[in-house]
Formats: sequence, C-alpha cells, structure tokens
Amino acid sequence: MAHIKSRKHPIARRLNCSVAVAAAVMALPAYAQQTDDAAKQAGTLPQITVQGDVPYKADAVSSPKFTQPLVDTTQTVSIIKKEVIQDQGATTLTEALRSVPGVGTFYAGENGNTSTGDAIYMRGFDTSNSIYVDGVRDLGSISRDIFNVEQVEVTKGPSSTDYGRSAPSGAINLVTKQPTLTDATSASVGFGSGSYKRTAVDLNKALTGMEGTAIRLNAMVQDAGVAGRDEVENDRWAVAPSIAFGLNSPTRTYLNFLHVKQNNVPDGGVYTIGLPGFGSPDPARPYLGNAPKVDSSNFYGTRSDRDDVTADMATLRFEHDISADTTIRNTTRWGRTKQDYLLTSFMAAGSGANQILTPSATDPSTWTMARNINTKDQVNTIITNQTNLTTSFATGSIKHDLSAGFELTREEQESYTRATTGTVPRVSVYDPDSSISLPDYNRTGAFGKGSTDTIAAYVFDTLKFNDQWQANLGLRIDHYKTRYNAVAACGGRGPACGSNPTGTLMSSADHLKASDNVVSWKTGLLYKPAPNGSIYVNYAVSKQPPGGSNFQLSTSDNSANNANMDPQEAKTAEIGTKWDLLNKRLLLTAAIFRTDVENEIFENDDGTFDQTGKKRVKGFELSASGQITRDWSVIAGYTYQDSEIVKGDPLTNDDSDGLTYTPKDSFSLWTTYQLPRGFTVGGGARYSGGLKRGSDGAVGTPNFTDSYWVYDAMATYRLSKNVDLQLNIYNLFDKEYVAAINKSGYRYFPGIERSARLTANIRF
Repeated sequence: MAHIKSRKHPIARRLNCSVAVAAAVMALPAYAQQTDDAAKQAGTLPQITVQGDVPYKADAVSSPKFTQPLVDTTQTVSIIKKEVIQDQGATTLTEALRSVPGVGTFYAGENGNTSTGDAIYMRGFDTSNSIYVDGVRDLGSISRDIFNVEQVEVTKGPSSTDYGRSAPSGAINLVTKQPTLTDATSASVGFGSGSYKRTAVDLNKALTGMEGTAIRLNAMVQDAGVAGRDEVENDRWAVAPSIAFGLNSPTRTYLNFLHVKQNNVPDGGVYTIGLPGFGSPDPARPYLGNAPKVDSSNFYGTRSDRDDVTADMATLRFEHDISADTTIRNTTRWGRTKQDYLLTSFMAAGSGANQILTPSATDPSTWTMARNINTKDQVNTIITNQTNLTTSFATGSIKHDLSAGFELTREEQESYTRATTGTVPRVSVYDPDSSISLPDYNRTGAFGKGSTDTIAAYVFDTLKFNDQWQANLGLRIDHYKTRYNAVAACGGRGPACGSNPTGTLMSSADHLKASDNVVSWKTGLLYKPAPNGSIYVNYAVSKQPPGGSNFQLSTSDNSANNANMDPQEAKTAEIGTKWDLLNKRLLLTAAIFRTDVENEIFENDDGTFDQTGKKRVKGFELSASGQITRDWSVIAGYTYQDSEIVKGDPLTNDDSDGLTYTPKDSFSLWTTYQLPRGFTVGGGARYSGGLKRGSDGAVGTPNFTDSYWVYDAMATYRLSKNVDLQLNIYNLFDKEYVAAINKSGYRYFPGIERSARLTANIRF
C-alpha cells in the first residue's frame, strides 16, 4: 500500500494524544478558592470582586440565535479569541484555525488545479462554502485576513438551522471589530522569515459632541513570501472603516465597510517523486520509483502566475431594545469578491505529452514534465436583509428565551473561461525555471452564471423548566430558487461540440432551474447537575439542495447538482458535557458525536444512479480554554474521527471505506505564562493523523500522508506600558511533513519550515 511518510520519524499514536489531553483535564481542580481579606479589615466595606474578561475563554457565541451561555449551549462550539490570535501571530483564517484540531486545509486540489482561498475541511467534509462574517455568508475564493476580526467561532455539526444551507460538518463565523466608546489606538509592525513584512493599525475614537457615536478604523498592509517556498507570495492590503451611533442607548446603528486587495503568486505544489510511497506510474520505467526526491522549495510555475482578488463588503446593522427583555435587529449586507487567477501547474501523470519524459534514465537532470494552465475568472455577489427578534418571557412556570427572524438573500456567481493559442514549455523536474512569461489568456466568450434567491424564516426557543432542566428547539424553513446558465466554446479547451467549428459558442446548460422548500431543525435537552456545569444531548438535521454550494446546476445523472435530485441530508447526534471551573476562568468540554450524510449519489450494478449512498463520521472531542491561574492561559483540544462509506463506492485511492482528507486523530495545544518584569513565554504542539487522498485513476503516486507533530514557541517582552516585542517561532524543530495532498497524489504542499516573526505591538 503506497503512502507518504514524514521524513523525520518520531512515532505518535492515538493513545498518546488521548492520554495527554485526559491527563491535563483530570489534573485540574474542580473549583478554586476565593478569599476576601479586605472585608475582614475593621471599619472597611467588603471588597467586591468583578469577574472581567478572561483571555482565551469565550462565554457566549456572538449570534443572537444562540441565546444561552456557551456552557449551556447543546452543541460543540470552538471559539478562538483575539488574544489567542495575537499570541500565535496568526494573520489568516487558516492560521487561526490551528487552534481547532481536525480543521484545516488538507486538500491540495484536483488534477492540475490547486484549491484557492480558504479550502477548509472539517469532520470529513469540505466546509469552504460555510464561512460567514457576522452571521452572513461570505462568498468567493479568498484567503481571509483576520486584521479586523474579534474572534472566530467554529460550530460543529449541521448548522443549516442557524445559518441556512451549510456543510454537514458545521460552519465558521468571523466576528468583526466594532466601534466602542473607549478611545484606543494600537498598531503592529512585523518582520520575519520568507521576506515577511506586515503593518496593521486599529484606531477607535468616541466623537466629541456626538453622544454615543464612535468611529473605528482597521487597516493592514502585507508583503510576504512563504518560508521554504520559492517565488510564492502573499501580498495584500485592506482597510475597514466603521461608525456607530447610539452606543449605550436603546437604539444603536452600525455602518461597516471592508475593502481587501490581494496580489498573490499561487503555490502549485511540489512533485511527490522520491517520497516514500511513490512508485513508477509507468511499468516500462521502474527506475522512476527509485528516483531522488525534489527540493521542497521548488516552484514549477511562471512569472505570469497570479491570484489577484478584490473584495468589498458594506454592512448596515440596526438594533433597538424594545424593552429590557426584547431586542430587534436588522442587518443589510452587500458583498462582492472578484478573482483573477492563473496557475501554471505541472502534469506528471497521464498519457502522451502529459507524461514525465526521461531522455536519460540515469540522468534525472534531463527529466521534464508538461505544464498545464488553470485559470479562474470569477465574481461572487451577495445582498441580504436579515431581521431578528430576541425576547424572554414565561408561560406559567416555564421560562422562554426566544430568537426568531426572517432573511431575504440573493447570491450570484459568474465564471468566465480564459484561453490562449500559445503553448507552455515543459519544466525540469529537478531544476524548474520560473522566469518565463506566458502569452495573454483572454476570455473566450464561454461563461457560467448562477444565482440563488432565498426566503427563510426561523425560530429558536430555550425552555427552562427549573434550575436543572432546559430544552432547546430550533426550526428553519428556506424557500430557494436556483437558476444556472452556461455557454461553452467548442474545440480548444472547451467540450466537444459535434460538428460545430472551433470557437463556436453554444449553451451547455440552458437556463436550468431548481426550487423547493427545505426544512432544517435541531433539538437538545440539557441537565445542570451544578450551576457551573451541564450535561446535554442534541440532534440536528440540515439539508444541502442541488447547486447549493456553488449555484451550478447540472443535467448529469451522477451529479448531486442535478435539479431533479433531492437535497443531501445530514443528521448529527451528540452527547456532551461542559464545565466552567476555577471561578469560571476555565471551560472544559467533552462530546461524543455521529454524523450521517444521506442522499449521496450511488451507481447501481446496471449503470444507473440513485441517491441511496451514505457517509458517516463518528468520534469524540475534548477541549479546554481559559486560565489555570491568573498568569497561565491555555487553549487545547483533541478530536478523534472515524469515517466510513456506509453505502457507496470508495472515495480513497486505496479502496478503503474511510473518507478522504479526514485525519483520525488531531491534537492542538497552545499555552502562555506571564513572568515577572514584563516577560511572557508560551508555546504549543499540533498533531495531525494521516490523510487519505482521493481516487481519479492515477497510479504510482502515494495513497495517503503520514501523521506528524509540529511545535511552536513565542516570547514577549514589554519595553514600556505602550510597547512590547513579540517573537514567534514556528515549526521549532524543523519538522518536514506533508501538509496537504492533491486528489491524484502527484502534488503536495510541504509544511512550513522552521521560521520566525518578530513583531512590535504598540498601544495608546
């Protein structure tokens, strides 16, 4: 069985991860003792202890649809606060998600194409189209910078009831920074490995003479490469101004705008030749299986490669407190993301000209590969209006916390085909030349345009029967209508069009339509054995209609986007417990879950297709977040996932019944400790189990990647009350590992080599 192994070999087993987390959790005392010496002093008033914000620990989800504190929420939710983001030196969403085990960018793309933007997998499924900003879906393929983010909320399990159609694995919500009435200015300037340079500023100001009004400006500029990778660039700048009226009053208004500009050089990956598990794709040339590995810094693209993204987002939010127990909110959002992407990737498998050529079997310097051009010319647009009402009331002895609302949303995607008449020269396997420029790639006239209109209504109710028992109920109804039209160019890079001449344009998807009503729901029962703890059960059902992820409908019998197909349905059952310990400074959670995804496309023996396929992911999670002492902060988690194809054809290249890009064991730990004299030290460990790649007929390439451990470290020193210096070191022991692999197994992304960033943090 072919596979990839890390080239450094400390053995890590699942039991070690489980024991490590369990020992850390069990070692913590159940409660912390408090003293009040001031109250014992004669003639003085008792001292009042105020529970302030606890670094690393979140008490609630930002969305008004979650009416209960996190400890009483009957669902697994991981929240990454701004303190964690800053201490880890994270700048993107994928970097911030390192604190959530089992969530990451494990998939390197299909065939010659590379996944762009935040290609995130979670609990066995692609979650890239289930990313939200302040509760509103964020469309487009973009690597999201978190310069304007207060915290990241990861909701596990079906989340259609909360957000509308979403991945079976859950949803990711980015909570943005908002104006406050406290004047504050902060900035950061950073330098590091890979030519990393970054500056960010956060300015908040209450306006004099305008009571309750404040403005906030967040801005960022970055010029950076990637440590250990030649030519790859992550250059971007962004600005996010906002203004708020009526703060600390019953009626509040927020106006936010975001503009992001990215000019990146995309990473096409590295050839897997020479890695363990690589065998010759050609039986006539067995020597390919014994070839040396290539340099992991190799870049196989050209100077024409680009990933240029422009994103704009405008949001108007209105809030009014009708009474002390009732609040109405209305949010209007317009957003647009444009992407101009060109990647020159190599073709090392296949037949004919796409094969690797080896003029001399004994001289690898003569070996070359074909290069393939992948383009993306895409525009995503969303406009939505959402109204929400939260209220508390009682019916007899039962107390209710109700959240209800409706949403109107239109989402659009336009994709245009680009092509050229020029050719791309082959590239050396071991010494690639990226200095060449490609001819212009222009639009051919072929395009695809899709849109989805949604009208939705929802209601959530938490029924508190007494101090020990409560039930949580949620129901959402979506009426959607999806339209899709595509025009193809015959010949060239387009599909075959019969006798039509090359260059002819004709419809390949002629105004396809799909509409229906989709019902999602969830229910939970919670028992509180103590005021600071809970035990719960939860069951949730969500659905993904045809064309729901990318607005592209199909006429193919084997496509889930066929308008005649039923929505894919995800069902999750969860049993868990949550505890606020150490005077509510540390939150411990544990949960057992099982998710079944039904209505998957399945091919019968007679060649017909139906929707009787079924996938399953089951496992458990442990987590801890908060402070063990006033100086000692921690966020940690362990996830075990057992995935299988209950009914359907194998997805993995080794024909096993597991799901692709789903590590069985994952562990993450990050901790910091404040020392005297202005020093803080910290560090963390990340473990990911092996990943199985997909199957597309490629032979001789590795079937799966090996597991790995990575360690990071940080230290800060406060120069003054306004300035501190922060040093982050990533991959402390310079572990070489495979972070992601593509479906064919001939391309992989190497993990970032040992690198460092030095940042000056300034506050006024």
